[in-house]
Amino acid sequence: MSDVLEQSAMDVLPRIEISPILSAIDCLPECCDQGFLQSKFWGLFKSRTGWQAYSCTYSFYNKDLSGRILVLKRKFAKLFSFLYVPFGAAELSSIPERWITLAALGRALGEAFGGRDVFIRFDLPWECDVDPAKTKEEKKPDIENSLGFHISGLYKGTDVQVPDTVILDLRDEEQRILAKMKPKWRYNIRLSQKKGISVADEGFSSLPLFMSLYKETARRDRIAIHPESYYKTLFETSSEISEVAQENSITTTRPRLSLYVARHKDEVLACIIVLHFGNTSTYLYGASSSEKRNLMPTYALQWQAILDAKRFGADKYDFFGIPPDDKDASHPMAGLYLFKTGFGGEIIHRYGAYDISLRPFLYFAFRTAEKMRSFWHKRIKKSLNKKTVGLSGKATKESTIRNVHQGQVSEELASLSSDSENTKPSNP
Repeated sequence: MSDVLEQSAMDVLPRIEISPILSAIDCLPECCDQGFLQSKFWGLFKSRTGWQAYSCTYSFYNKDLSGRILVLKRKFAKLFSFLYVPFGAAELSSIPERWITLAALGRALGEAFGGRDVFIRFDLPWECDVDPAKTKEEKKPDIENSLGFHISGLYKGTDVQVPDTVILDLRDEEQRILAKMKPKWRYNIRLSQKKGISVADEGFSSLPLFMSLYKETARRDRIAIHPESYYKTLFETSSEISEVAQENSITTTRPRLSLYVARHKDEVLACIIVLHFGNTSTYLYGASSSEKRNLMPTYALQWQAILDAKRFGADKYDFFGIPPDDKDASHPMAGLYLFKTGFGGEIIHRYGAYDISLRPFLYFAFRTAEKMRSFWHKRIKKSLNKKTVGLSGKATKESTIRNVHQGQVSEELASLSSDSENTKPSNP
């Protein structure tokens, strides 16, 4: 059975067409039905930060199935390269043979790109039903048991995007949204207003303020961040696409970036960057001061972003990244689970990243190195940091809960790129 189905998958490789994304005009018209990580806007942005970006269409002759995906390509170790699809192939999730089809799509893409890439990694947007008490290992789909055979070349990869998140339904009225929050969260929002916290979308002009606070956050919470040029490029790419669309009279969905700043009098206490795209607004990055935390500026920021998202016509507000459950208090994002779920959204679980090996020997060597690096950061370095923090007494549970950065977007593979957002590859 295995051989027959494996050969069948290979006999029906889809037809692939590849279009490079090189300029703003290549991003128009924009498609927003798969989210910002699959947008041409995101492809253009990534093409300016060390990647190559391609808009690819595929069609299966025997399945009446077609779609478009954003494929990113990057070199590593100078001589090799890999392909990466962030939250792509959503249309495959509903078909019974989706895993076989995914493998066939991956192999077809490998051939279309010349057959020299080591592997292709799909960070799947496919949702799955998961008991919160289950471990990460139990969350993996048991492909071999469910299908009766193993799909050659398909392996569970290291998650780049955080597979679990909280999504707030914005179709409710404002008071209904507040009512769904935990009482303490409603109280903190009102407290911030009572204490005189002001929040405004100050946009690109306040990026230096954001970066100053971001660096403070990075030092305090021991996280890696991109240089200011990275975030500057993000804003500039968004503005450029909007300008080109207007100049060419093209009506299309345009990315809108907001940089919210929370102040008490003239003192900047916290900032967040939110992307409004299509029917979803996504919380990307955040930074907070160590001062005046009792004024709850981060709650005020999120509430203003939620209100603006409704005003801009979004149906969803994505907090973008939480641990799979709240059982592990030692998880680096345990505080974020509490903070983000307190706003009352729906917890979403996804399958995470899967790799299609295109050059088996090199892929095995890469995965070995990736696992060793992950072990260093998750076990050894984490243990060393705990000892250092224990001696200094500077880390508190409160600072972890209110650090609104970790788990936010950054789809750099930390094992391959020097400009990763975190020590764990979890952000755009």
